[in-house]
Amino acid sequence: MSIIRNPSLAAEGIRKIEWVKEFMPVLKQIEERFKKDKPFAGMRISVSVHLEAKTAYLAQVLASGGADVAVTGSNTLSTKDDICAGLASQGYKVYAWHGATEEEYMEHLKKTLEFKPHIIIDDGGDFVGLLHGECAAYGENLLGGCEETTTGIMRLKAREREGSLKFPMMAVNDADSKHLFDNVHGTGQSVWDSIMYTTNVMLTGRDVVVAGYGFCGRGVAMRAKGLGARVIVTEINPWRAMEAVMDGFRVMKMDDAARIGEFFVTVTGNKDVITARHYELMRHNAFLANAGHFDVEFNKADLRAMSTKVEERRPFIDGYHLKDGRILNVLADGKLVNIVAGNGHPADIMDMSFALQAMGALHIAQHGRTLKPALYSIPLEVDREIAVMKAGAMNLGLDVLTPEQEKYWLGTGE
Repeated sequence: MSIIRNPSLAAEGIRKIEWVKEFMPVLKQIEERFKKDKPFAGMRISVSVHLEAKTAYLAQVLASGGADVAVTGSNTLSTKDDICAGLASQGYKVYAWHGATEEEYMEHLKKTLEFKPHIIIDDGGDFVGLLHGECAAYGENLLGGCEETTTGIMRLKAREREGSLKFPMMAVNDADSKHLFDNVHGTGQSVWDSIMYTTNVMLTGRDVVVAGYGFCGRGVAMRAKGLGARVIVTEINPWRAMEAVMDGFRVMKMDDAARIGEFFVTVTGNKDVITARHYELMRHNAFLANAGHFDVEFNKADLRAMSTKVEERRPFIDGYHLKDGRILNVLADGKLVNIVAGNGHPADIMDMSFALQAMGALHIAQHGRTLKPALYSIPLEVDREIAVMKAGAMNLGLDVLTPEQEKYWLGTGE
């Protein structure tokens, strides 16, 4: 039995799920394949990903392959109650609601693992953490799983290094069909969609500080530049810092950028990128948004301690009033701004990411019993197949190597 907040929203949720399907042609092809082959027959799959329409369609695709699917969210504010209701009305096990407390969120995660899945789909590592701790008993049937994000993969790599990882996991985020598109273009578009809609403030001519120049950060910086902003990048990595400069951005320390920025977007995956000493320097009405996985990139406790009052100024915007009269605006409570205050990544982009999740789950279903506990890459042939399918759906004309070119490329011919 599902645990959701408002079953009456089911019709609206189903309508939204049907809408995104129109823009996810690769996943639709995989769904047709799964319907025919039933590769997950007799298996249970637990999914913890931001619970909105695209994720709901992924759950349906997995179910089309014969799986019994249980679903929860991966963030207390990104869950959409109408999507939960829509899935629950179709017989899926759904344990989530928008605005869950941390305690409720953890209970929802545990409930989703309670039916002892064979495969997990994780986003950030919460499932993996529980299955290595208090929910270890729920992993008795587990063959392995897939991880969606950079943050989750960092945590898996740490477990792998220390030799504590108990089951195989597929690094979906590291596939080219994921990070070159989802991280760059999905994050870039969705972050500024949500910030501009939420603030109703023009970006053109503004000073934007992007903390982190990984794939997500470069997408955020690129889109801000395209919208007419002046962009500063902060980095700890010298290669990425040089990349940012050669891509046309200024690079400086956060201590210096804090005095200049009007919008700050953190995309590092680390904590305390912005702290009290930076808040002391910021301009009145600066906006702080996070597009990293967890709400720790800028230190809210520091900001709260410095404030005389915190008030909601607009939906998803909290104004922190400082003693000197300045107000600093925190968007989406420091959680993922593009999902909490927006619609998340475009469906066209998530088409590739969730196709990788579906095919990664298939790989675990077929090989999980023989794989050692470790972090595995999505097979190159699968990554390429998804890219070819997407290129076909976009009507792109691709050249093909001749046999002679193949030999030359492989170094076996003249």
